[in-house]
Amino acid sequence: MIEQIKNLIPRPGRPAPIVPERSVAGRTLMLLIAIMTFLSAVTLGGVVLVQKSAIAWSADVGREVTIQIRPVEGEVMESNLRTAVALAEATPGVGSARALTLDESQALLEPWLGAGLDLTAIEIPRLVVVHLSDPLDADIAKLTNDLKAVKGASLDTHAVWRQQLNAMSGAIVLSGLLVLALIIVATMLAIVFATRGAMASNREIVDVLHYIGASNKFIAGEFQGRFLSIGLQGGFIGGVAAILFFTLVGTAAGEVLPGETSQQVGILFGRFALGVSGIVGIGAVVLVIAALTATTSRVTVRRFLAQTS
Repeated sequence: MIEQIKNLIPRPGRPAPIVPERSVAGRTLMLLIAIMTFLSAVTLGGVVLVQKSAIAWSADVGREVTIQIRPVEGEVMESNLRTAVALAEATPGVGSARALTLDESQALLEPWLGAGLDLTAIEIPRLVVVHLSDPLDADIAKLTNDLKAVKGASLDTHAVWRQQLNAMSGAIVLSGLLVLALIIVATMLAIVFATRGAMASNREIVDVLHYIGASNKFIAGEFQGRFLSIGLQGGFIGGVAAILFFTLVGTAAGEVLPGETSQQVGILFGRFALGVSGIVGIGAVVLVIAALTATTSRVTVRRFLAQTS
């Protein structure tokens, strides 16, 4: 105890800290905050990637509509296809329209019917892919009405698919935010226990400070400053580790995973490129966790001192 009290005596050139700067508890808490920051940043980064991919999907789907032409007895399919293409190209807001060939139509059925089937003996529905130059100005109502002249034709705007896509991405984003909230709560609880442990181990010093007239506000401020430093250091380590994680995963995903799996992962998370918004978000996580560390420790110290004084 005498040695601890001696450390309170200011030395020339620097003030003596009340809370030890280098201790096992401090290093452990810093490691814990680094891990929690890493998990929080990875969760937030995953949410950002999914949201960016969902926006890109929705934009791509919204720029395309499909005309399906079913076989009708007495109707010539190729003639109906040409008519549908002409009607689509004459619609305001349509950039281009193209009828899928018979081979392309058969390829679309392979996942359900299997490969190697000979479909030439039966008539299958044909598709016309319509690309919109401006989805907002495209006159979909006019195209729908014009297609009534083509027997067996129907227009699919992919609205149901877009709704399901938005609902799925929204559920993923909400789940990620809930996980992020749980990580932050767990971090705050860990800080509370670490602060109370630090207070208990430095109880003699706190009593001496009270004896010489130090206020609870002063003591709480000293603990807050120390824990803020720990939070910033641990948060910085965790944030840098998260950025490196996304960089390494994005680099290795295309080389380690099989072709189809890599393509599916790329559809969900893009190229794992966080962009400016993702990096700013990780930086915000670091600052938030550091602020929570300092604030939580201050509140815990004030309550501890109020209960023991």
